[in-house]
Formats: sequence, structure tokens, C-alpha cells
Amino acid sequence: EKAPERSPPAQTTPDIALVDPAGKPGKLSDYRGQVLVVNLWATWCAPCKVEMPTLNALAAAYAVQPVKVLAVSVDREKDREKARVQMAEHGALTLLFDDNYKMAFGMKPPAAGMPTTVIFDRKGVERARVSGEADWNSKDARALVEALLKE
Repeated sequence: EKAPERSPPAQTTPDIALVDPAGKPGKLSDYRGQVLVVNLWATWCAPCKVEMPTLNALAAAYAVQPVKVLAVSVDREKDREKARVQMAEHGALTLLFDDNYKMAFGMKPPAAGMPTTVIFDRKGVERARVSGEADWNSKDARALVEALLKE
């Protein structure tokens, strides 16, 4: 099982427009003040489907704390409905859409593939990143969230 890797010194949340399921634009910086777990995924990505329940469990475990788990779909606009359907069973997650991989490619370094999960502290500074599938409900993942909550 992959443990989150600590990131090199730190970029802040990329200020790239994301869109919610209703079509309303927003940015990661809108969530400043919360520990942010940002998972880039796609409906066609098999490892993404495997780890999604663990992300949902993490989100549910911290539902009353300043932790937000964002499932950011890189699917094309025509596949958004498919993404909504896949996310329906993971109700603790916040679904957003990254049009044309702007965020995936806009991060430094760019996302290495799907899934990629990036963890930002409350100031919006990237603190850890995992490329590939991980168990987000593991002790390691929770320990990282706990440490960032205490800062």
C-alpha cells in the first residue's frame, strides 16, 4: 500500500477554475482554511474506481471537521453525467469538474496520471501527493490529515 509522500516545498492551491455539477465555477482557494484532499480521477480509470470508496470513507470520517475531500473529474463535458452517476454512491465527496485537464496540467509538477491525489494544508500549501491508487482510509492517510488539522 502506498503511503502519501511528503511534497517538496510548497506550491499553493492552483487558482484554476473548476466547475460544480450545477455548472457553477469555483477554485480550490475557495476552500482555504480547511485541509483539502484533492483527487483527480476519471470515469474510464479503473484504479480510480477502486480507491473512491476509501476517499469517501475519509471524507465521512472528517465530515464535522475542517477537511474537504474533492473528487475532481477530468472527464470530457459529454461524460459528466456518467461521472455524476459514478459519484452518487460516494455522497461524502464533493464532485467538481476540471475542464480540459487545466488543473491536472496546471499543477507543478503536473499530475502524472489518474488517479493523482494532492493534499493541501489549511493555508492552501501542497503538503503531500500520491500518483496512483491508495487506501485513503488507512492509518497513514488519517495520520497525515490529523497532523495538518493540528497545525
